[in-house]
Amino acid sequence: MRFVLGIDGGGTSCRSALATLAGEIVGRGKSGAANIRTDLSGARGHIVEAARLAFVDAGADPALIAETPAVLGLAGTNVGTYAEQLAAILPFRTPRVETDALIALEGAVGSGDGAMAILGTGTAYMMRRGGMTRAIGGWGFQVGDQGSGARFGRDLLEITLLAHDGIRAASPLTREIMKVFRNDPQLVVEFTTTANPGDFGGFAPKVFEQAEKGDPVAREIVARGVADVEAALAALELDGEAPLCLLGGLAPLYATRLSPRYQAMLHEPKQDALGGAVAMAARLFGNGAVDD
Repeated sequence: MRFVLGIDGGGTSCRSALATLAGEIVGRGKSGAANIRTDLSGARGHIVEAARLAFVDAGADPALIAETPAVLGLAGTNVGTYAEQLAAILPFRTPRVETDALIALEGAVGSGDGAMAILGTGTAYMMRRGGMTRAIGGWGFQVGDQGSGARFGRDLLEITLLAHDGIRAASPLTREIMKVFRNDPQLVVEFTTTANPGDFGGFAPKVFEQAEKGDPVAREIVARGVADVEAALAALELDGEAPLCLLGGLAPLYATRLSPRYQAMLHEPKQDALGGAVAMAARLFGNGAVDD
């Protein structure tokens, strides 16, 4: 039996789905982070492992990986030549490496008009209107990804150090974070030296939780995140007629905080980004398609 693979890789994890040529999912797998810009070799390993686990879950021979075409939607593909570098070292029969935003849009709204926002470890936005797509963001948290979990973590640690130095007022949250690092600012700096976006993003749920409790630093970070998300949505010039879908781990936390204008546009996604990758793989390589 022949298969197609859909793979969704980001700064926190990599998910895979093995499907029939008609797009019916028969097995799933999950492994570690797969941001190809921050760790190309590590991402490649996690991608292959997630694919192997999907074959195992389906009761199929993982050796068939070499005969299976795949659509991969990955963080980091919109910069440089990372997508081409990855495609050259993947074991799949025909690897089609796309942005994580494209498979997210495909999953959320299908092939019609609409828009989506990925709100997770990173942030990215894409819309389709009249068959034309436009993407915003996805540049990485060092210079972009405003409103992302990674930026939340980075901003929290920055403010925590400012509070430690007496430049900013401390809060219950900043004091809690300092305790995590044994009240040693050098340990905070050492963490940031080797931390990846997912490591920074691990602080985001705590920020939202403390914002609900009224922590001033947490509320400041969340308010900035909401403003950043709405600024990106405004740049897409949404007409309010096509659906807007929020995806990613922070999506539920943002959905209730957006202004009424954007809340009125929100629709439940048809499926998630992994489903979008499978749908693309079935369309490109499945029944009725010519596998190149």
